[in-house]
Amino acid sequence: MSSSASATSRLSVMSMAASLPSVGGYSSAASSIYAKRNTTNILERHLNKTRGAEVSVNAFAFLFSEMLQYTQKRVNGIQDLERKLNELGYRVGIRALDLLVWRDKNSKRETRVLGMLYFIHTTVWKTMFGKQADSLEKSTENEDEYMISDNDPMVSKFISIPKDVSQLNCGAFMAGIVEAIMDGCQFPSRVTAHTVPIEGFPLRTTILIKLDREVLEREEQLK
Repeated sequence: MSSSASATSRLSVMSMAASLPSVGGYSSAASSIYAKRNTTNILERHLNKTRGAEVSVNAFAFLFSEMLQYTQKRVNGIQDLERKLNELGYRVGIRALDLLVWRDKNSKRETRVLGMLYFIHTTVWKTMFGKQADSLEKSTENEDEYMISDNDPMVSKFISIPKDVSQLNCGAFMAGIVEAIMDGCQFPSRVTAHTVPIEGFPLRTTILIKLDREVLEREEQLK
């Protein structure tokens, strides 16, 4: 069939579809329902409905990789890149805290350090990364330091780091999330990420949480 004949055929089919009569308004009603179903805005979804709303690992890995590449082109050096990742994580953490508090209507406000850290170790980690963190420890050297460890962090799992930036720790993004949640719950802290590999887990990352003095003073008063 020639190209002109093919074009004429397509045009004829389109003309026929456009000229089809609607019976009792059925055609127009059906099309409007179809359009409505396919234009549902994600912002219109109910915040409490979590089933089927999870993001796939592939989607998360792709988005995080794109974010990392975008940021890498706009910084100077590894420290600057980690700082930017921390800032982006902080922005995510603020929104995540709002969502978690909204969904759990029966949750109580944590006033003790251990309760707050356990909330991050379990609820926050499971919401953000699909599993609980692997360990929660208190430093034996400094009273104001706690550590949350993830043996196989999702932010590092699918990232190939070039040799010239081999010291980069993508866990800075996770540290930003934790710092935002600590600050939002009135536990101001300085949070950093450190790679601490062990046998079988070369990507193991420890999130070091250093509490402000005011938090320790309040904790002492609550004893």
